[in-house]
Amino acid sequence: MPSKSYSTELGFSLSDTDNCMRRLVDLCTEKPHIVLFSRPRNYEWVNVTAGEFLQEVYDVAKGLIAAGVEPGDRVAILSNTRYEWQLVDFAVWAAGAASVPVYPTSSLHQIQWILEDSGAKIAFTETRDHTQLMGPFLRDEHGKAQFHDSPSQLQRIYEFNSAGVETIKFEGRDVPQARVDERVAAIRQDHLASIVYTSGTTGRPKGVEITHGNWAYQAWALLENEIGKVSYPGQRMVTFLPLAHVLQRAVAIAWTISGAMQTHWSDTSTLTVELQRVRPHLVLGVPRVFEKVRDGAYNKAADGSAVGKRMFLEAEKAAIEYSKALDTPEGPSRVQKAKLKIFDKLVYSKIKEAIGGSVWYGITGGSAMSTDLSHFFRGMGVPIYEGYGLTETAAACCVNNKHSHKIGTVGQPVNGYSVRINDDGEIEFKGPGVFTKYWGNPEATEEAFDDGWFNTGDLGEVDEDGFVSITGRKKDLIVTAGGKNVSPGPMEEIIRQDPLISNALVVGDGKPFIGVLVTLDEEELKRWKANRNIPANRKTSELAQDPALRAEVQDAINMANATVSRAEAIKKFRILDRDLSEQNDEMTPTMKVKRNVVFQRFQEDIDKLYQR
Repeated sequence: MPSKSYSTELGFSLSDTDNCMRRLVDLCTEKPHIVLFSRPRNYEWVNVTAGEFLQEVYDVAKGLIAAGVEPGDRVAILSNTRYEWQLVDFAVWAAGAASVPVYPTSSLHQIQWILEDSGAKIAFTETRDHTQLMGPFLRDEHGKAQFHDSPSQLQRIYEFNSAGVETIKFEGRDVPQARVDERVAAIRQDHLASIVYTSGTTGRPKGVEITHGNWAYQAWALLENEIGKVSYPGQRMVTFLPLAHVLQRAVAIAWTISGAMQTHWSDTSTLTVELQRVRPHLVLGVPRVFEKVRDGAYNKAADGSAVGKRMFLEAEKAAIEYSKALDTPEGPSRVQKAKLKIFDKLVYSKIKEAIGGSVWYGITGGSAMSTDLSHFFRGMGVPIYEGYGLTETAAACCVNNKHSHKIGTVGQPVNGYSVRINDDGEIEFKGPGVFTKYWGNPEATEEAFDDGWFNTGDLGEVDEDGFVSITGRKKDLIVTAGGKNVSPGPMEEIIRQDPLISNALVVGDGKPFIGVLVTLDEEELKRWKANRNIPANRKTSELAQDPALRAEVQDAINMANATVSRAEAIKKFRILDRDLSEQNDEMTPTMKVKRNVVFQRFQEDIDKLYQR
């Protein structure tokens, strides 16, 4: 039987004045010559030392003070991942204010809500388009915003691509350093550091108040955990997930205050170029990133020849079997070790080189990673450690690592966090990294806590060793007309492992049986057509009834059905005519499907599943 709770000792102590801004000041003062960042400037990459970075942070903070920012004020940041994002983030703290991240893909409606709800006075944007989206909420000389009498408090916008950083530095040139030093010295653990709005798959985003104490405990916990052993001066990382996402930001903050070096890259379609240039020691990505690494290697092999495709699949199988054997008392056999050595030269080395050739390990979170994919990467020598957390827990509250690793789980609680399973099977957390309230929303705050424990809304189990397994999401539970409870997540994950399938959404709430909507991967579909002499311009809607295509999709569904009872099994499927996308508001920036949006948009397809 699974255990109900587990706690990990804190392992370190922080005073009321310990925070990430203070840690940065100490690091940059003690080691001013270490390289913290590599950034593009004038068509080349230049190093930024710790001393240079701290001075830039101070200069931007002076500009914020000159612009009228007071301690406790909010400053919004709407930008893709880039050096200036982190610069401004620390500068906001140095000015005693709180940062409000906004995803660069946010709609006008979302931006309006975040600006108005947070009461941000200053905003930083990246592009002219971003600035134009925020423009209607800028107050004029009479104190009114252009947009429908908006209550926005926005007074200034600084655009990165239009010398925004240089402008605010210039405006703060007469502010004495002592004023910044006073504000840094005044930061306390319970002071507001950020309002992070949950991207959310349903409903209006809630503003999570993250204090300096929350960030400090999160950063220290990551660095004190075995997972943080990769982070120290001289080590390299490419920061490419949106910094508006709490996990990427937490890791970027921890990496910075540890003295390790990072670059920023926001174009994931060309990510391998930057990985090969930087040769990072750590890769942080959502499961989809690692799926694309695997699929890219498979596609390259499949395009080369039938022999290359067979070799890749054999190499993949060998890595998975080797990794699974690591979890047995006997360990891998001599044959398994020999196979691994051969395939390392033929296959694995090329994959490792594609991600830079120096990666110690990867970290993933945001959604579930398939166990076979985890075994594949561990078997070939680049383990991907899965973790778990939410905006409300200031990112990671559980994570696997080198010495405590169970594939299929999200690891044990990190330092200072406690986990328990309530009577409804939901996962709850408590600890110094867990938030205490939503911004201006006492009703939501009260609903989120149970006797001091934060209720995640996710269903799961905790084993006797403290490893947490996510089994589903309470709100996603499907109850069929026959009263059978079905958790769609595990089945969807299995179906998505097929290279041809991009997304799978299990449906059937209140229906007589379980069905699934399937979308196809564009690149793999091109290859599938070419191998069967099907014209490349043949539309998916025309192919949806092709027997060969349906047979391949059915094979993936059969794999999922093998893991559940007959009552839970998928009886019918429907192939959608296009993939889901963030641009169509069907996925969050962290690649979670917005089920309610998709179900509403494809209601006709769902209805057809249940037509007699």
